[in-house]
Amino acid sequence: MRREPVMEKGITWVGLDAHKKTIAVAVLHDNATKPIEWTIEHDAPSLKKLVKKLEREANGREIRACYEAGPCGFALARTLEKSSLVCEVIAPSLIPRKPGERIKTDARDAQKLASLLRAGLLTQVRPPTPQEEAMRDLCRCREHARLDLGRARHRLQKMLVRRGIVFSGTSRLWSDRHRRWLREVHFDDAIEQSIFDDYALAIEQIEERLRTLDRKLEEAAQLPLYRDVVARLRCFRAIDTCTAMIFACELHGFERFESPQKLAAYLGLVPKLYASGDTAHRGGITKTGNKHVRRALLQSAWHYRHRPGVGAALRERRKGQSPRVIAIADRAQRRLYTKFQRMLARRKTPNKVVVAVMRELVGFLWAALQRESRAPQQASAARHGKEKRAI
Repeated sequence: MRREPVMEKGITWVGLDAHKKTIAVAVLHDNATKPIEWTIEHDAPSLKKLVKKLEREANGREIRACYEAGPCGFALARTLEKSSLVCEVIAPSLIPRKPGERIKTDARDAQKLASLLRAGLLTQVRPPTPQEEAMRDLCRCREHARLDLGRARHRLQKMLVRRGIVFSGTSRLWSDRHRRWLREVHFDDAIEQSIFDDYALAIEQIEERLRTLDRKLEEAAQLPLYRDVVARLRCFRAIDTCTAMIFACELHGFERFESPQKLAAYLGLVPKLYASGDTAHRGGITKTGNKHVRRALLQSAWHYRHRPGVGAALRERRKGQSPRVIAIADRAQRRLYTKFQRMLARRKTPNKVVVAVMRELVGFLWAALQRESRAPQQASAARHGKEKRAI
């Protein structure tokens, strides 16, 4: 959310450049051009002293503070809020930067934040609640376990390949047949056998971790905060509880996106654009925003290369759901399958095709998550906007 420039007097502007151990502070009183700068320790007592000092120097005037979103997360904003100081969290990628700047220090960063906050040129991040952040971290923990499993399997496979042991069955790797074949692999050398057993044990442990995290996600999906959103998203092909929870937890506030275009832009699914004068060059997608949602949706988009249909699992997920949401999901299947095949027929690369399909899939998901009372009005407004652009 970009704030409008505020030119009124009587406001103290505070920029914080936060790090793990220290925080650089820059304060601009009213319309002063030169900030007051100092550095404090990043701990609770120092933050309380900072708030008291700012309130004393502000002398009853309004105080506006901000810092960049980063590794320190939202704990700093919550700590300051407990001390009655509201602190905005700023999107780092949207902070204006001068091309010629070659000097970067903590003090300069804090000064820049205070100046840009006063000018209204910063974009605020919507901080999640502690519960939303915990659910988001649970989804990311599950994703890290999935990556660990891929690495562990890769190590075992490469160890066998180096010794000339290759699975020659027609089944895919890590199927039941492949696992039975692995259990029959033995080495004469005791050291090699111990290495193989250790790799196999690591795979079993990570798979158990994944099963445990999946159960926790299933339980979290039944919480009132996520139950309705997850149920609607599961009506779509290739979107089950895990993908739906990633979508819900990473966005932590779906209603803040007024249109599917804004949601697609947030997920980095809009093309790059460089326009100057009479020339305009478009590139690949921006890939800004949340990469976790983008990865999950990419995996789902690949499934729309298959013919539309409702299997037993999808039919079970749709039981008791809104007919409007189911109709949107069916329309998505038909449209996205047709788009997939037409783009392939035009000799577009599969990667480009799946990205285009994913961008349209986001629009269908946005429509499915709208309330029934708002959906007809928004659809009418969207059609009206398209008609105006066509004219």
